[in-house]
Parts: sequence; C-alpha cells; structure tokens
Amino acid sequence: MTLLRDPIAHTEVQTPPIHSKLNWLRAAVLGANDGIVSVASIIVGVAGATNARSFVITAGVAAMVAGALSMAVGEYVSVSTQRDTEKALFKKEGTELTNPFHAAYASGLSFLCGAMIPIFAILISPPSIQIITTFISVVIALIITGILSAHAGGANKVKATMRVLCGGILAMVITFLVGKIFGVVGI
Repeated sequence: MTLLRDPIAHTEVQTPPIHSKLNWLRAAVLGANDGIVSVASIIVGVAGATNARSFVITAGVAAMVAGALSMAVGEYVSVSTQRDTEKALFKKEGTELTNPFHAAYASGLSFLCGAMIPIFAILISPPSIQIITTFISVVIALIITGILSAHAGGANKVKATMRVLCGGILAMVITFLVGKIFGVVGI
C-alpha cells in the first residue's frame, strides 16, 4: 500500500500501488506498439511509393518525433481528464487518483523506443531489401512487445501477442499497398 494525499480533504489515503503501475504499463505498451506500428507503416508506405532512401528516412524520423509528442500530449490530456473525474468522485467515494505525467512520460518515451526499430532497420539495410528487413524486424519487435506486455499484466501471452502482431502486420500491409498505388499513379 502507498499513501496518496487527498487534494480535496488534505488527508492521506492508502491506495494499492497496482493502480499507478497499471496506468504506466498501459501507456508504455500503447506507446511502444504505436511507435513500432505507425512508424513502420509510414516507412513501408513511403518505400512502396519511392526508392529514395532520404525520403523514407525523413518520413520515418518525422513520424517518430511527431508521434512521440502526440502520444505524450494525448496521454497527458486523457489522464488529466480522467484525474479530474476521479477528483470529483473522490469527494463522494474516496477513489484513488491517476498521474497524467506518468502516462505522458511512459507513452512518449516508449513511442520513441518503438519507432527507432523500423528506422534502424531502414538505415542498416540495403535499399533492395529495406522493406523486408523492416517487416521482419517489426514482426520480431511486436512479438517481444506482446509477450512482455502480457507478462507484465498477467495476461495470456499467445492471445496478447497475436493481437499485437496481427494489428501491426495489417497496418504495414495496407500502408505499403497505398504507397505502391500512389507511387504507380505518380502522386
């Protein structure tokens, strides 16, 4: 048990530490998964349209920075709204409060870490195999993310991993096909 300060009654309240850990875990898993999937999808989508490595890398880095900032701000706003609701409920029921900064840091940092995987895959692979190298590295990263998140949350590892893996593969395939179509028609 941990002690939290009730901001309304100015008293200390015992709360289980699991609530804070679940908030952080949810944000970290979401951030890492989004970093891997969205940046990989953007990279293979652009690579489907052009072989220009500089365009692919520029798109990947821009997606990584924009995504990490978006995730951090989005988590902060979301958890702040949740916290405001919890404060109102705390007056009535003694609900424990979440921390928006924990979610923002976890989500933004894990997005950056996840996003680096497809970017490094593009950087280290020859242009002729950059898409397949990115795809393989992302599949491995998603499997690891699924297993680790299931382990940390005490969930079924196979189910969690398949859910993460299928979503990521679907996103990459669709964006690659969109990139191919746009590349073919010259947009």
